[in-house]
Amino acid sequence: MLVWINGAFGAGKTQTTFELHRRVPGSHVADPELIGHALHKMLPPAARLDYQDRPQWRSAVTRTLIDAVEAHDGPVIVPMTLVNGAYFDEIVGGLRAAGVDVRHFALIASPETLRLRLRSRASFLMAKVVGRGENWAMEQIDRCVTALATDKFAVHVDTDDREIDDVVEEIAERAGLELTEPRLPAARYQLRRLTVGLRHIRL
Repeated sequence: MLVWINGAFGAGKTQTTFELHRRVPGSHVADPELIGHALHKMLPPAARLDYQDRPQWRSAVTRTLIDAVEAHDGPVIVPMTLVNGAYFDEIVGGLRAAGVDVRHFALIASPETLRLRLRSRASFLMAKVVGRGENWAMEQIDRCVTALATDKFAVHVDTDDREIDDVVEEIAERAGLELTEPRLPAARYQLRRLTVGLRHIRL
């Protein structure tokens, strides 16, 4: 099984993914963003645009995820914003055509909530410190919210005014996954959340 956790930037994909991963021992996280960053490192700065627009990214993600599912006994969890309908059909459709059991979930939040979360993220604050100016993710909010609200991107999981554990438990129930690890105590959860966030800063 492959569990795709979609959502606008700031919806909670990374935190949800790694908490689901912790609570489902034997699961594996496969992040397509790593392929995108590898492509950018191979290209000169002028060519480092949205890597999702590159056919080689989409084909590499599809093929690599097929390989990951075939090589792994447990569920493969994929955190990735994917809101272009044609690209969604190409990648998710390609996975399903190859026989992969894809369970897709779109984390839904209001634009106001997304902006608040993004401003509080370490990556946003670091971008300000090093002078990168407006966070690119902020500019994508309206596009992502509009696209993800459509039926193409169901199943929708509301995240406004909800804890990550609540979101994780809803996804697990809908996907038929057994959560064998309990919720963390508040202090340990906050430490883990900070650690996960710092590990995924992309500057």
